[in-house]
Amino acid sequence: MHYAGAMDDATQDLAIAIGARLKHERLARGWTLDHLAATSGLSRRMVINVEQGTANPSVGTLLRLSDALGVGLPALVEPPAANGIERARVTRAGEGAMLWSGSQGGRGVLVGGTQPPAVLELWDWTLAPRERHESESHAPGTHEILHVLDGGITLELDGSLHVLDTGDAITFASDCEHAYANPHDRAARFSLAVFEPEVGA
Repeated sequence: MHYAGAMDDATQDLAIAIGARLKHERLARGWTLDHLAATSGLSRRMVINVEQGTANPSVGTLLRLSDALGVGLPALVEPPAANGIERARVTRAGEGAMLWSGSQGGRGVLVGGTQPPAVLELWDWTLAPRERHESESHAPGTHEILHVLDGGITLELDGSLHVLDTGDAITFASDCEHAYANPHDRAARFSLAVFEPEVGA
Protein backbone atom coordinates (compact mmCIF):
# COMPACT_ATOMS: atom_id res chain seq x y z
CA MET A 1 0.00 0.00 0.00
CA HIS A 2 1.22 3.47 -0.87
CA TYR A 3 0.10 6.61 0.93
CA ALA A 4 -0.94 9.91 -0.59
CA GLY A 5 2.50 11.49 -0.17
CA ALA A 6 3.90 8.98 -2.65
CA MET A 7 1.08 9.33 -5.20
CA ASP A 8 1.12 11.38 -8.36
CA ASP A 9 -1.89 13.57 -9.19
CA ALA A 10 -3.63 10.99 -11.37
CA THR A 11 -3.21 8.26 -8.76
CA GLN A 12 -4.43 10.61 -6.02
CA ASP A 13 -7.50 11.55 -8.05
CA LEU A 14 -8.31 7.88 -8.64
CA ALA A 15 -7.82 7.06 -4.94
CA ILE A 16 -10.22 9.84 -3.94
CA ALA A 17 -12.81 8.70 -6.50
CA ILE A 18 -12.55 5.08 -5.33
CA GLY A 19 -12.91 6.22 -1.71
CA ALA A 20 -16.07 8.18 -2.50
CA ARG A 21 -17.62 5.24 -4.36
CA LEU A 22 -16.70 2.83 -1.58
CA LYS A 23 -18.26 5.06 1.06
CA HIS A 24 -21.40 5.52 -1.08
CA GLU A 25 -21.84 1.75 -1.49
CA ARG A 26 -21.22 1.12 2.22
CA LEU A 27 -23.70 3.77 3.37
CA ALA A 28 -26.30 2.63 0.83
CA ARG A 29 -26.31 -0.69 2.68
CA GLY A 30 -26.39 0.90 6.12
CA TRP A 31 -23.06 -0.74 6.96
CA THR A 32 -20.62 0.54 9.53
CA LEU A 33 -16.90 0.68 8.88
CA ASP A 34 -16.49 -2.27 11.26
CA HIS A 35 -19.03 -4.34 9.33
CA LEU A 36 -17.32 -3.72 5.98
CA ALA A 37 -13.95 -4.48 7.53
CA ALA A 38 -15.20 -7.77 8.98
CA THR A 39 -17.00 -8.78 5.78
CA SER A 40 -14.00 -8.02 3.57
CA GLY A 41 -11.40 -9.45 5.93
CA LEU A 42 -9.52 -6.14 6.01
CA SER A 43 -8.60 -3.96 8.95
CA ARG A 44 -10.82 -1.05 9.93
CA ARG A 45 -7.85 1.28 9.39
CA MET A 46 -7.44 0.04 5.81
CA VAL A 47 -11.13 0.64 5.05
CA ILE A 48 -10.89 4.15 6.50
CA ASN A 49 -7.73 4.91 4.49
CA VAL A 50 -9.36 3.74 1.25
CA GLU A 51 -12.55 5.72 1.90
CA GLN A 52 -10.56 8.86 2.68
CA GLY A 53 -8.44 8.49 -0.44
CA THR A 54 -5.22 8.45 1.58
CA ALA A 55 -4.27 4.92 0.48
CA ASN A 56 -3.43 3.56 -2.95
CA PRO A 57 -4.99 0.12 -2.40
CA SER A 58 -3.73 -3.00 -4.13
CA VAL A 59 -5.89 -4.84 -6.65
CA GLY A 60 -6.34 -7.57 -4.03
CA THR A 61 -7.67 -5.06 -1.49
CA LEU A 62 -10.12 -3.60 -4.01
CA LEU A 63 -11.32 -7.09 -4.94
CA ARG A 64 -11.97 -7.91 -1.29
CA LEU A 65 -13.97 -4.72 -0.84
CA SER A 66 -15.96 -5.06 -4.07
CA ASP A 67 -16.70 -8.74 -3.39
CA ALA A 68 -17.82 -7.94 0.16
CA LEU A 69 -20.21 -5.31 -1.20
CA GLY A 70 -21.33 -7.55 -4.05
CA VAL A 71 -20.70 -4.91 -6.71
CA GLY A 72 -17.67 -6.11 -8.68
CA LEU A 73 -14.39 -4.26 -9.12
CA PRO A 74 -15.50 -2.02 -12.04
CA ALA A 75 -18.17 -0.41 -9.83
CA LEU A 76 -15.47 0.95 -7.53
CA VAL A 77 -13.15 2.33 -10.20
CA GLU A 78 -15.45 3.52 -13.01
CA PRO A 79 -17.70 6.61 -12.81
CA PRO A 80 -21.33 5.63 -12.17
CA ALA A 81 -23.83 5.98 -15.02
CA ALA A 82 -25.80 9.23 -14.88
CA ASN A 83 -29.17 7.46 -14.83
CA GLY A 84 -28.02 4.12 -13.44
CA ILE A 85 -28.63 2.34 -16.76
CA GLU A 86 -26.10 2.10 -19.58
CA ARG A 87 -26.31 0.30 -22.90
CA ALA A 88 -22.73 1.17 -23.81
CA ARG A 89 -19.70 2.76 -22.18
CA VAL A 90 -16.63 4.00 -24.02
CA THR A 91 -13.21 4.16 -22.36
CA ARG A 92 -10.97 6.42 -24.41
CA ALA A 93 -7.26 5.75 -24.78
CA GLY A 94 -5.51 6.74 -21.56
CA GLU A 95 -8.73 6.86 -19.50
CA GLY A 96 -8.54 3.38 -17.95
CA ALA A 97 -7.95 3.02 -14.23
CA MET A 98 -4.30 2.14 -13.54
CA LEU A 99 -4.64 -0.13 -10.52
CA TRP A 100 -1.13 -1.57 -10.47
CA SER A 101 2.26 -0.08 -11.18
CA GLY A 102 5.45 -2.08 -10.98
CA SER A 103 8.79 -0.97 -9.62
CA GLN A 104 10.31 -1.14 -13.11
CA GLY A 105 7.52 0.74 -14.91
CA GLY A 106 4.99 -2.00 -15.63
CA ARG A 107 1.29 -1.28 -15.22
CA GLY A 108 -2.08 -2.93 -14.99
CA VAL A 109 -4.95 -0.84 -16.37
CA LEU A 110 -8.62 -1.77 -16.02
CA VAL A 111 -10.09 -0.56 -19.30
CA GLY A 112 -13.65 -1.81 -18.90
CA GLY A 113 -16.04 -3.98 -16.97
CA THR A 114 -19.63 -5.08 -16.57
CA GLN A 115 -22.03 -4.90 -13.64
CA PRO A 116 -22.97 -7.78 -11.31
CA PRO A 117 -24.03 -10.47 -10.90
CA ALA A 118 -21.77 -11.74 -13.74
CA VAL A 119 -18.78 -9.39 -13.83
CA LEU A 120 -16.37 -9.33 -16.75
CA GLU A 121 -13.25 -7.15 -16.56
CA LEU A 122 -10.89 -6.27 -19.39
CA TRP A 123 -7.31 -5.32 -18.51
CA ASP A 124 -4.31 -3.97 -20.43
CA TRP A 125 -1.07 -5.13 -18.80
CA THR A 126 2.58 -4.25 -19.37
CA LEU A 127 5.42 -5.96 -17.53
CA ALA A 128 8.89 -4.46 -17.73
CA PRO A 129 11.88 -6.81 -18.10
CA ARG A 130 12.28 -9.07 -15.03
CA GLU A 131 9.04 -7.73 -13.52
CA ARG A 132 6.46 -9.89 -11.76
CA HIS A 133 2.93 -9.38 -10.44
CA GLU A 134 1.43 -11.69 -7.83
CA SER A 135 -2.34 -12.07 -7.59
CA GLU A 136 -4.35 -13.42 -4.70
CA SER A 137 -6.90 -16.17 -5.21
CA HIS A 138 -10.12 -14.82 -6.71
CA ALA A 139 -13.63 -15.92 -5.74
CA PRO A 140 -14.58 -19.52 -6.55
CA GLY A 141 -15.62 -19.89 -10.19
CA THR A 142 -13.47 -17.00 -11.44
CA HIS A 143 -11.74 -17.59 -14.77
CA GLU A 144 -9.26 -15.56 -16.79
CA ILE A 145 -8.25 -15.43 -20.45
CA LEU A 146 -4.79 -14.01 -21.11
CA HIS A 147 -3.55 -13.09 -24.60
CA VAL A 148 0.08 -12.04 -25.12
CA LEU A 149 0.23 -9.08 -27.52
CA ASP A 150 3.97 -8.43 -27.47
CA GLY A 151 6.97 -10.14 -25.89
CA GLY A 152 6.65 -13.18 -23.68
CA ILE A 153 5.53 -13.96 -20.13
CA THR A 154 5.33 -16.87 -17.74
CA LEU A 155 2.09 -17.59 -15.92
CA GLU A 156 2.67 -19.19 -12.52
CA LEU A 157 -0.48 -21.08 -11.61
CA ASP A 158 -0.97 -23.37 -8.65
CA GLY A 159 2.59 -24.68 -8.77
CA SER A 160 2.78 -24.97 -12.57
CA LEU A 161 4.56 -22.71 -15.07
CA HIS A 162 3.04 -21.83 -18.45
CA VAL A 163 5.45 -20.16 -20.89
CA LEU A 164 3.66 -17.86 -23.35
CA ASP A 165 5.07 -16.02 -26.36
CA THR A 166 3.63 -13.31 -28.62
CA GLY A 167 0.24 -14.42 -29.92
CA ASP A 168 -0.22 -17.20 -27.35
CA ALA A 169 -3.32 -17.29 -25.15
CA ILE A 170 -4.36 -19.26 -22.08
CA THR A 171 -7.65 -19.76 -20.25
CA PHE A 172 -7.45 -20.72 -16.58
CA ALA A 173 -9.30 -20.90 -13.28
CA SER A 174 -7.96 -18.07 -11.11
CA ASP A 175 -9.49 -19.07 -7.77
CA CYS A 176 -5.97 -19.94 -6.60
CA GLU A 177 -2.81 -17.90 -6.14
CA HIS A 178 -1.18 -17.00 -9.44
CA ALA A 179 1.41 -14.64 -10.86
CA TYR A 180 2.44 -13.10 -14.16
CA ALA A 181 6.19 -12.74 -14.78
CA ASN A 182 8.36 -11.37 -17.55
CA PRO A 183 11.72 -13.20 -17.43
CA HIS A 184 12.97 -11.54 -20.61
CA ASP A 185 15.08 -8.49 -21.44
CA ARG A 186 12.28 -6.64 -23.24
CA ALA A 187 8.88 -5.43 -22.07
CA ALA A 188 5.84 -7.65 -22.49
CA ARG A 189 2.25 -6.60 -23.05
CA PHE A 190 -0.88 -8.70 -22.66
CA SER A 191 -4.63 -8.31 -22.46
CA LEU A 192 -6.49 -10.04 -19.67
CA ALA A 193 -10.19 -10.80 -19.31
CA VAL A 194 -11.41 -11.77 -15.84
CA PHE A 195 -14.84 -13.39 -15.45
CA GLU A 196 -16.43 -13.63 -11.99
CA PRO A 197 -19.81 -15.35 -12.40
CA GLU A 198 -21.67 -14.71 -9.14
CA VAL A 199 -20.54 -11.49 -7.50
CA GLY A 200 -22.51 -10.87 -4.32
CA ALA A 201 -24.15 -14.30 -4.34
